[in-house]
Amino acid sequence: MPFGQIAIGPPGSGKTTYCAGMHQFLNALGRKTIIVNLDPANDNIPYTSAVDIGELITLEDAMNAYHLGPNGGMVYCIEYLEKNVDWLLEKLKPYADDEYYIIFDCPGQVELYTHNNSMRTIVRRLEKQNYRLACVHLVDASYCTEAAKFISVLLLSLTTMSLLEMPHINVLSKIDLLAGLGQLDFNLEYYTSVMDLSYLLDCLNQREGSKRFGELNRVICELVEDFSMVGFSTLCINDKHSVANLLKEIDKANGFIFGALTEGNENIMLAADATDLVSEAKDAQLMYGALTGKTRSHAEADDGDRGHLDVMERINGLSIVEHR
Repeated sequence: MPFGQIAIGPPGSGKTTYCAGMHQFLNALGRKTIIVNLDPANDNIPYTSAVDIGELITLEDAMNAYHLGPNGGMVYCIEYLEKNVDWLLEKLKPYADDEYYIIFDCPGQVELYTHNNSMRTIVRRLEKQNYRLACVHLVDASYCTEAAKFISVLLLSLTTMSLLEMPHINVLSKIDLLAGLGQLDFNLEYYTSVMDLSYLLDCLNQREGSKRFGELNRVICELVEDFSMVGFSTLCINDKHSVANLLKEIDKANGFIFGALTEGNENIMLAADATDLVSEAKDAQLMYGALTGKTRSHAEADDGDRGHLDVMERINGLSIVEHR
C-alpha cells in the first residue's frame, strides 16, 4: 500500500521546485521517495524521475503529429496517458509497496483539473491499486494581494477539489516573497482560513470597473462560503520548518501518519496535531513579514510565537536546495 502525493497547480506556482525540494526533504528524513513525472512538457527537470511520461509521449510529439497548440497538445497527452494507464501501472510495479513514497509531478494546465476527467480517471486507477494519495494544489501567494485574484484562486481550488474528489491540500507557495509585494488588506490567517468573505467583497467592489458586477461578486463569494471546503496551508520551499509543517498536513490527508512507524515518520507523527491553519499562518506572517515587510529568524521568535516551528532536531540539520 504505497503512499504519495499528486502535485498540481497553475504555471509559475513553483510545482517542479516543490517536487524537487520535497524529494530532498523526505529522503533526508529517511523516507524512501521517488518522483514520477507526468508532465509531458517537462524537458528541464531538476530531479531524476523514476518514471517519466516522456517515454510514452511528449508534448512536442503530439503538437507535431496532430498540428495542435500547446494547450490542445497537453490535453491530448494526458488523454493518451489515460488510455494507456496500464503502461504507468507497469512502470510503478517496482515501487508499489510500503517501502516507497511517491510524488507525482503533474502538468500545470488548469483545464485538466477543472474541465477534463482524464486526470481523475488516472487517479481512480491508482487508488484501485491501493495507492494512498493526497492532492497538493499549489498557488502563488501573490494572489492574496488583490481581492479579484484571490477570488479566482478560491474558485479554481473549489472546482479542482470537486472534480478530483480526493484528499486535498491547498497551498500558498512562495510565501517568503509576499512581503515584497506590498501590504495585504487583511492578516494572512484571513486568507488561509478563508474567513467571512463579505470583507473581501467590499474590497472587490471598490475596484474600478467592479461595481457593476457587485451582485455577481456577491453570489460568487456566497458560493465559496456555502461549500465551506477551501482553506490554505503556507509554504516557503527553502525553509525546512515550513516544509515540515506542510508535510504533517499531507501525511494526515493521505493517511501516512496513521500507518506504521517507519523511520522518518515517527517524529512527524508525534508532532502532527500541533499545527492548524491559523497558527501556521501567524507563524508564516511573523517569519516572512507578510504585512510589515520585515522578517525574523526562528532564534528571534519567542516560545509562544514559534509554536510548532520547533518540530524536531533532525529537521534542524536538513537543507533544501531550490531549483532556479
